[in-house]
Amino acid sequence: MNDIVTERSDSVLRIQLNRPASKNAMTSAMYTTLANLFNTAAKDDEIRVVLWHGAGDSFCAGNDIGDFIKHPPGAGESPQALLMKALINFDKPIVAAVQGAAIGGGTTILTHCDFVYAGENAKFQMPFVNLALVPEFGSSCTVPARAGYLRAAELILTGQFFDARRAAELGLVTRVVPDQKLLAAATETAQKLAEKPPGALQACKRLMKQSTREQLERAVKLENEEFSTHVRSAEAREAFAAFLEKRPPNFFRIKEPATVA
Repeated sequence: MNDIVTERSDSVLRIQLNRPASKNAMTSAMYTTLANLFNTAAKDDEIRVVLWHGAGDSFCAGNDIGDFIKHPPGAGESPQALLMKALINFDKPIVAAVQGAAIGGGTTILTHCDFVYAGENAKFQMPFVNLALVPEFGSSCTVPARAGYLRAAELILTGQFFDARRAAELGLVTRVVPDQKLLAAATETAQKLAEKPPGALQACKRLMKQSTREQLERAVKLENEEFSTHVRSAEAREAFAAFLEKRPPNFFRIKEPATVA
């Protein structure tokens, strides 16, 4: 079974994360595949819109922990960085349909989509700090820009869950729709966008993004550097050990400085 399934319908490229038993948790190989898909779609004049969703009852539970521990991202051209670059440079509209869990990267990826439809039972979380990590996919820039610093701090510094209604209030979701109508609503929007003049459509997105693109690229670079450092810290070792052992972490016994060199 392919972890990512694609289907082209007229001018819409449908991308489905296809690991339902793992809540579509992402592996390094999936990040690379997605980056290649978006880079190829950017050059394909027959593709005008991307529709992105997950199989089963979740959109994406973030990183696959087993794969993540074996292949922690580093600074530079990691698989995650390749996808970030592809999304930042993608001028065509991306429509996401979010059902169930959208955790970690499953939430932060959505800040690069142009339309985000969430089912009524969708749940979001950016639990990076709980794992002794930092935000990714430029979310240290995009989330405060959309929600304001105080609301972003509440989400990022506490790592708490929030529901679809709250996500819509914070500007992270376009619209909340009944779960059973979710994919149909996202598909309808994708089809309508595909009927627009493609040159003008892409120019509109480019213009709206251009004022913040440099800031976003810098945020991604800094995040990658911080992430690659913290993922190898004693704090992260304790956090991941606690996660795997199903116990609360104990950060009080960590002796290394809070600021990792």
